[in-house]
Amino acid sequence: MNGLELNKIAAAILVAGIIAMVAGIVSEVLYEPEHPKTRGFSVAVTEAPAAGAPAAPQIVELGLLLASASIDKGKDIAKKCATCHTFGKGEANKIGPNLYGIVGSSHAHKADFTYSDAMKSLHEKTWDIEALYHFINSPQGAIKGTKMAFAGIKNPEEMAAVLAYLNSNSDSPKALPKDLKIK
Repeated sequence: MNGLELNKIAAAILVAGIIAMVAGIVSEVLYEPEHPKTRGFSVAVTEAPAAGAPAAPQIVELGLLLASASIDKGKDIAKKCATCHTFGKGEANKIGPNLYGIVGSSHAHKADFTYSDAMKSLHEKTWDIEALYHFINSPQGAIKGTKMAFAGIKNPEEMAAVLAYLNSNSDSPKALPKDLKIK
C-alpha cells in the first residue's frame, strides 16, 4: 500500500467523524431536550412517631363493612387464594386445606390435611369472623409458626368482602356480626 492510499483511508475516517459530529449537533438543536433542574428522584418522607410513643391502634368498623360487603366481590378477591385453597364442598385440598364451611369450624378442622403444629395447637379454637380477619390480614402475625406463606389482605373493605364470601360458602352460613370493631 502506498502513501496515497493511506491518505485516502485517513481522509475517509476523518470525514465520517465530522459527519457524525455535525449530525449530533443538528439533532440536539432540533430536539432541544429538557434537562431536569435537580438530579435524581424526590422521595416523600413521613415522620415516624417519636420513639417510645406507641402508635394509636387503627380501629376497623368491621361490622359496618360486613353489612355492605359484596359476596361476589369477595369471591373475585378470593381467586388469589385459589392457588393454594379450594372452596367448593367436597373438593380436594391443595397446598392449603379446602375452605368450604370454614366460618364456625375449628382450627385444623380437616382430618385429611397436615397442619402445622402451631395450627394443630389451636384445634379447640373456632374460626369466627374476628379470628379469620386477623389470620387473613397477617397469617404469620396471627399464628406464629403457621405454614401459610401469604402476605395478607390489608384493605378492610376487601377483607370484609372475602369474609362475607367465606361465610356464604357453607351449608349453614352464620349471622355476620353487626357491631364488630377490630384493632
